[in-house]
Amino acid sequence: MNNFLNKLFFRSKNQDYISSKVLELSQNNSLKKIFSAINNFSEISEIRFVGGCIRKIINKEMTDDIDLATNLKPDEVCKALRNNNINYYESGIEHGTITALIEDKKFEITSLRKDVATDGRHAKVEFSLDWKEDASRRDFTINAIYADKDGNIFDPFNGKKDIEEGVINFIGECEERIKEDYLRILRYVRFYLNYSKKPHDLKIIKIIRKNLGGVASLSSERLLDEFKKLVTLDNLQKLFKDQNCLELIQLIFPQFKKIDIFKSPNQYIKNFFSKTDFIFILSLLVIDETDNADYFLYKFKLSKKDQKRLKFIDNFYKQKINNKFYTEKNLNKLLYFQGRQSVIDIINFYLFNSKKVDKKLIKFIEIFNNKTIPTLPIGAKLLMSKYNLPEGKSLGEKLKKIETIWVDNNFKISEKQIQNIVKN
Repeated sequence: MNNFLNKLFFRSKNQDYISSKVLELSQNNSLKKIFSAINNFSEISEIRFVGGCIRKIINKEMTDDIDLATNLKPDEVCKALRNNNINYYESGIEHGTITALIEDKKFEITSLRKDVATDGRHAKVEFSLDWKEDASRRDFTINAIYADKDGNIFDPFNGKKDIEEGVINFIGECEERIKEDYLRILRYVRFYLNYSKKPHDLKIIKIIRKNLGGVASLSSERLLDEFKKLVTLDNLQKLFKDQNCLELIQLIFPQFKKIDIFKSPNQYIKNFFSKTDFIFILSLLVIDETDNADYFLYKFKLSKKDQKRLKFIDNFYKQKINNKFYTEKNLNKLLYFQGRQSVIDIINFYLFNSKKVDKKLIKFIEIFNNKTIPTLPIGAKLLMSKYNLPEGKSLGEKLKKIETIWVDNNFKISEKQIQNIVKN
């Protein structure tokens, strides 16, 4: 009965553009398999597009991530996928999410839910058959829009209208929704910067400020993941035109002391921002020649690889490096000892922070992206066999001297130089 009422009262043919884009999305072979597997599982089973992909289609944005919702329970989703030889893994089964894997592509399928209990970080859920009940637990009206494979939409909170009018509305009571999950404060900033065409509702801003302390209970992973979704050059520039959003970001991330770099970005930032990755952008925000980057790394848990990368940039620029360092010889040494990523990072960091962009350094980016990392042509075994040297501390010291001369001589060393080191 609920399924019938949903179709009768809440579905409507959307505009031709939106319907055609949903239909186009539905023609993807992987999605065809998933829709067929779920829709044919039982008489009432159904799966729909939901959230970001529909929001982006309505706003005429490029659609990337595909989220799906179904009235099947997680174990039934697994059975439906198995019956159709579709691989999957239980990515978040306790919250109702199964991830289907087809041709190296991932599709998250989440069962309809209702919240039973929330603590500001996580929700205890029960699974549901009611599409409107599922929509009611979502954060904003613009994220509670569903569409079936034929382009029919289910929009119980008028999210399509809010997207078109540029209004960011919470579903239900704003404070209640924020207290369910304090990450919604940061999500409000992201959606406001992306979609709003109207001034802030000052009541919402007042409630957000009142509850800002709750953000401290969130994991650093969730906070950074949400901030990453916000990070485009356009959004970062918009921050400086919206004092409310800027202050919220500065209060949530007080370590972003260099955020002003994006207020009036130089031409290099404008041209190359989209080619940079999130960890490098974080380095631009937190590295300021103090211990700020250390505190950021203490508070926010990055992978060891990302920590090492950010820390290298921080330590490098604490040495008060100026543009005289940037010669091909010096960069070649850095390439050999620290690797390609470090060379590209320290050049980019300098270029992003420069008032005047040095074209020579831009050329170096191209050169070192394609340059082969030198390999020391002489090893311990060769020294031992060719010069009859015994294994031990002396051998290591001689090899180190050979490496130093080879590096200082632009990765060249003569036989005579090697012999002199071996004999002494």
